Amino acid sequence: MLTIFVGNLSPETREADLHTLFAQHGTVRSLRMVADVFSGACRGIGFIEMEGHEARAAIGALNGKQFKGRALKVNQERPRERRGAGATRR
Repeated sequence: MLTIFVGNLSPETREADLHTLFAQHGTVRSLRMVADVFSGACRGIGFIEMEGHEARAAIGALNGKQFKGRALKVNQERPRERRGAGATRR
């Protein structure tokens, strides 16, 4: 199972839109979009879980594709890097 990062989504994007787009390349196991707390509008990023070979096919087909007027950024999710100097609290 791979997690796919999707960036540069339009604020009008809905989960159903994203599900339909990725389902063309395989079974979407889970989908999570980051939404604004107050307005509910998409904040421009989402995460999708698919089986490995299906995820790689979706990444190859959808990275750079125009969707709702924007070029999508689609790649495999990478672990977040730690920020800051790592100072400890006293």
